[in-house]
Amino acid sequence: MLLYCASLLSRLPLSVHYWIADRILYPLIYYIVRYRRRMVEKNLRNAFPDKTDTERRQIARAFYHHLCNTFVETIYGYRCSAEEMRQRVDIIGMDEVNRQVTDKGGVIFMLAHYGNWEWLASVQAWLQPGVTELNVYRQQKNQTIDRLMTELRSKRGGKLVEKKQILREMIRCRAAKQPVTVGLICDQKPRPEVTRTWTTFLQQETGFLDGGEMLAKKFGYPVYYPYITCSKRGYYHIALQVITLEPQNTSESAITTAYARALEQNIIEQPELWLWSHNRFKWKRNG
Repeated sequence: MLLYCASLLSRLPLSVHYWIADRILYPLIYYIVRYRRRMVEKNLRNAFPDKTDTERRQIARAFYHHLCNTFVETIYGYRCSAEEMRQRVDIIGMDEVNRQVTDKGGVIFMLAHYGNWEWLASVQAWLQPGVTELNVYRQQKNQTIDRLMTELRSKRGGKLVEKKQILREMIRCRAAKQPVTVGLICDQKPRPEVTRTWTTFLQQETGFLDGGEMLAKKFGYPVYYPYITCSKRGYYHIALQVITLEPQNTSESAITTAYARALEQNIIEQPELWLWSHNRFKWKRNG
């Protein structure tokens, strides 16, 4: 039923989706439900101590507007044509990525909850024929929500792989000589007892998942960070920044730390595009 409703809504013009975002979702989430307002305020206060309260409130409001945009854009993207998606998501550096996929059998994208991360699952439209797009995800406890997100994210040909199965799937693709791109969202909070990479991030000691780094070293795949900017509503520019082309030659945690630096700079440039509502800084090195 939920997927059917999403399918119907996706037929509406994007201008109508944005009207819903501005007139219904934003007032509901920001003023009535007050969705994680305290968490957002705390995160912004710790990340930007030099900004005034007024400046941080402006970022918070802009973030909630962007969160509503992301929701309606994800629904709209269900039926958005590949041609329109290429107009709305401008990716620089894909020719080089395709060459690396051909030469080395795959590349890894270390992503974040930044920009419209759901639209990044449409990268298949920019890949050369014969390349499989693997998108790593965490299975949702709610089966209805899980089915909905799986359908929305795999609409454009990419293959969703549960995080516990990604190593097995990459081994299978390599054995079949199937070139791949692997997308991992790497800004979730890892539990401190399993965290190997700690760094100062947005003024705070922060642990990072290193699964992308481990997979890159195991398979020898180059690593890229998609540096995202939003020029205007519904249009995203992505510059694929090289983290490393030779992961086996990097020191421990170097790839993950480089990712953290790139993401941090991206956030500083347009802070409203990051997901400030998640409890990213819950744990410290001492637990």
